[in-house]
Amino acid sequence: MICSRVLPVFLALSSIMVDAFTPSSNSFATKRTSLSMTSEDGDNSDRRAFISRTTGAALAGIFTSAISTQRADAVVYLDPAMYGDQENRISAVDSLKESVRRAILQNPSLAPIFYSMAVLDGLSYNSKSGEFGPDGRIVFAILESKDDSRYMKLMKEAAQTLVESKKSLKKLTSITIADAVALGGTEAVTAIGGPNLSIQVGRTDAPKGAVFTKDIPLDLLSGSHSISEVRAAFLRSGLTEREMTAILGALLTLNVAEKDTDTKNWAQSEKAAFRERGKMGRMSEFKKLTDEDIAAELAKDGVDDDDDDDEPGLFDDQPYIADTFGTKDQAFGKKAGDLNDKNFNKYLQELNKFAKKPDSQPYGWIGDLILDKQYPGTSIWLAKYAQSYLNYQKDLGVAFNSLTQLGGEFTGGKYENLLKNRPRKTLNDDDY
Repeated sequence: MICSRVLPVFLALSSIMVDAFTPSSNSFATKRTSLSMTSEDGDNSDRRAFISRTTGAALAGIFTSAISTQRADAVVYLDPAMYGDQENRISAVDSLKESVRRAILQNPSLAPIFYSMAVLDGLSYNSKSGEFGPDGRIVFAILESKDDSRYMKLMKEAAQTLVESKKSLKKLTSITIADAVALGGTEAVTAIGGPNLSIQVGRTDAPKGAVFTKDIPLDLLSGSHSISEVRAAFLRSGLTEREMTAILGALLTLNVAEKDTDTKNWAQSEKAAFRERGKMGRMSEFKKLTDEDIAAELAKDGVDDDDDDDEPGLFDDQPYIADTFGTKDQAFGKKAGDLNDKNFNKYLQELNKFAKKPDSQPYGWIGDLILDKQYPGTSIWLAKYAQSYLNYQKDLGVAFNSLTQLGGEFTGGKYENLLKNRPRKTLNDDDY
């Protein structure tokens, strides 16, 4: 009798557990939390008591699911353990970044677009209502847009790159579109020689069919909107003037930085292909081998590389494999710009020279916004960033990471216990 009554309950509970461990579902956090709490109490030897508790948990999960469905669009869940072990996570992240770098090398105009997409996804968050946030739905909004302007065509090309990268990654591992958008923003900065921005991965994607907020135009950062509209978007999301200055400073740099226009040799690596055999020492002692040196070495080994020239197609159309070995600035081969960590603030230095005569500054709408005399706070932070590239890199790293977590709610074991409901750290915190 007991089994026949309990069976429907356990079936319902099983269904909830399946849904709870599906990362792409935004109902993931609430259901998993309630179930994990129940399982911890399940060691009681009284079988009737255990059945009573699990029945209550199942019913609670069902009602919680029914209530939370109405606000499914309002929460961005982050599960840092989503990708499993560190090796699997690094593989997924590097593969996505390599796809973004390849797209930028083939079309340098995409660098500010990838970054803008990540910024817009974060700005979708409404700090008052708690709705929206960086859950990747901007990608589908862009792809479904009817706007055929040049800017939106670039946005669609960038969005399609992320979608195709996600599809190819399914063969080996997986990555969410929400994480892909944020990582695309970091790689855009690195691709032109900027610093490596660290972000938290583990975002779950928006529910299928979820609509992007109407408060944020998809071309908000194209220069076609007023600076007051852009400023309002940052304030609506809960970001500070300091964070806005750091984030827009990077967009300004991406817009105006000189980029490599030689897109034909995008796969060429900047690292030397050969080193002298047995040579060890400093890089300053490195001697690049000539073609004659290489041919001579091959001849010593009894290898004639000319033999392969007569075989058509032997080395034609080889797949491009990015080299991720070496230092961080060597990852993925060639860069699209000539900047580095120490001069990434060079354009902010130039903009700061126009602080006393902002009407003549040549850096467009971002320069107008940062030098706006009605809001002197942004000019103050600009001056500090212009004086110290270290301060700017530090602030940019914290600000961009915060942007990509706006409205995020941590879930999953220890991360939920440690980080759930904690207020986000801002650049204005006293302990920062």
